[in-house]
Amino acid sequence: MRAVIQRVSAASVSVDGSVIGQIEAGLLILVCAMKGDDDTAPARLAAKISRLRVFRDDAGKMNLSLADTGGAALIVSQFTLAANTAKGNRPGFSDAAPPERGNALYESFVTACRALQIPCATGQFGADMQVSLTNDGPVTFWVEV
Repeated sequence: MRAVIQRVSAASVSVDGSVIGQIEAGLLILVCAMKGDDDTAPARLAAKISRLRVFRDDAGKMNLSLADTGGAALIVSQFTLAANTAKGNRPGFSDAAPPERGNALYESFVTACRALQIPCATGQFGADMQVSLTNDGPVTFWVEV
């Protein structure tokens, strides 16, 4: 699995003009299931992200994790993270997991985050979503397991 995480002071996701998920301070997690991801990938990715020290401590250094701060996660599926742009001008998505498998892994990732006591809001798998965020920093990372 792969993810792009952004430290945010606020984020929300809407479908058809209605907000379906929103958080205050925490992480926006854009996540993609890849072909070949096994059933352990979601829990491994959730554990890694929950422990990444990307939040400021009292000295202003990035020494605190999401688990340390009690922040929330807005988790949005984004198959375009599987894009291959090596050739031509049109990205290829053949490295993404098929939709049914991708949805199962996405749901498993959300469950794994919640099991780590992370308050979570979500997008809607496969929907045309509008994501709004205030990136804090800006701080953005690419994470793979």
